[in-house]
Parts: sequence; structure tokens; C-alpha cells
Amino acid sequence: MSDPSFTSIPVLDFSEALSSSNKPAFLTRLREALVNVGFFYLRNPPVSVQSQHQFIQKALDLFELPLEKKAEIEMVNSPHFLGYSRLGAEITALKPDYREQFDFATELPAPGPNEPLYRNVVGPNQWPDEKVIPGFRKSLETYLSEVSSLANVFPGFIAEALDLPPTAFDQVFDTPQQHKLKLVKYPPPPGSNDGFNFQGVGPHKDSGFLTFLLQGTPHHGLEAQNKTGTWISVPPLPGTVVINIGRSLEALTGGSARRPHTV
Repeated sequence: MSDPSFTSIPVLDFSEALSSSNKPAFLTRLREALVNVGFFYLRNPPVSVQSQHQFIQKALDLFELPLEKKAEIEMVNSPHFLGYSRLGAEITALKPDYREQFDFATELPAPGPNEPLYRNVVGPNQWPDEKVIPGFRKSLETYLSEVSSLANVFPGFIAEALDLPPTAFDQVFDTPQQHKLKLVKYPPPPGSNDGFNFQGVGPHKDSGFLTFLLQGTPHHGLEAQNKTGTWISVPPLPGTVVINIGRSLEALTGGSARRPHTV
């Protein structure tokens, strides 16, 4: 796929990246996906089906908790921007987003009292009550650990796809890294919206290097914008995760790799 006015999202197979004979073709397709699309499906990711299914079920259970239980870990209680956000709590493109979400991350300690204030972007999670939703933390940490392993090797593949040394991006990542994990629910809009156009989340770019998206239900909604301004559907595809580039990778490539998206 070499046309930037793409009409579908490419599918790459992770198993090819691990094969010496197939890796060159994988890197070629990866480069095309990065530069021309900014989105791609990754088939056969090294994330077990069992951990995916268990995590999805626990995530669905979490959203079904009463509001008062979810509010116990509301983001406003955390200096590390981790926790629960209510419907309409965030605004994108000057419009409120009709979604609720939980933000979690790799469990790391809070910065010390003498460290710069910006270090507070890293810190411990707020966890839901284990008695209320048993096994949630274990399922999340298992899934996050597997996805983090994938995320840790992918910058090397991207560097090679761009004809750079595999270690070219190593210097931009902290050690240890705190990988972010966001759970998002997009409820159906109210029956009567009084002329208001609801959005799950408006057109935007993610802030990180890469986003690894597990679509937990068969619902459609995710869209990527091609260079003609047309929005292209990114429907759930069994056996894959969706990967899209973020602002950090866009900056590191001088804007060669970028892609707005919406839900």
C-alpha cells in the first residue's frame, strides 16, 4: 500500500518479524503503514488469548460498578493522572467527549519530595476494591505486562523500517518505563440530544510513541483520517491489535509518520 489516500487499514503479521526470511518484507510493509497510513492491524501479537479475554471481561465488569464505587478512584484524587473519569469529563476539539474511562499504568512509586513537579506524571495506580471486583488487578497487570513486552521491541522494528539502527530510539525512553493503559466505554448517546452532536472522542492524535489498541467488543466506531480528509473505518478484526502512531513518533520522524483519528 503506497497511496496516502488509503481506503482500508493494512494488516501485518507479527510472526513475520521473527523470521529472518520474512522480516525484510515485514519491515517494508511496516514502513508503508507508518508513512502512508499511520494505523495498522497486527495479527498474531505475542499477547495470549486467555489474558486478553480475562482482561476484557474484568474491564466490562469494572464499568458496570455503581458510580459511587467508581468515584472512589476518581482521577481528581490522583496527582499522577490515574483513575476514573466520568462521562463528559474530557473535551476534544472544543466539544465534550461522551465516554467514561479509567487510566492505569505500570505500577511505579511516586517521585520523592525533592524531585521536579513534572515527575508526578509517573506514580502508583488507584485500584478498585478487590472485594468488589476480585481478580481485576491481576488480570490487568498480566495483560499490561504482555503488551508492554511487545511495546518494548516495536521501536526497534520501526527504526529498522526507517533505515535506522535498531537502537535509534532507545535514548528517548525512560528506564523503567511506565506504560499507560486506558479503558474506555462509549455509551449510546441519549435518545434526545436537542440538536447536540455527540462524539465519543473528537479528532485527535495520541500523545505517546505508539498506541496498542485492543477492541473489546464488536462495535464499530474507530476511524482514521487519510490525507484527503476522508475518515476510514477501523473495525474490530479478530486475532489482532490495532497499532497507531502518536505525537512522539511523529516528532521523531519530522512529521513523516502521523495520523489523526476519532471514535
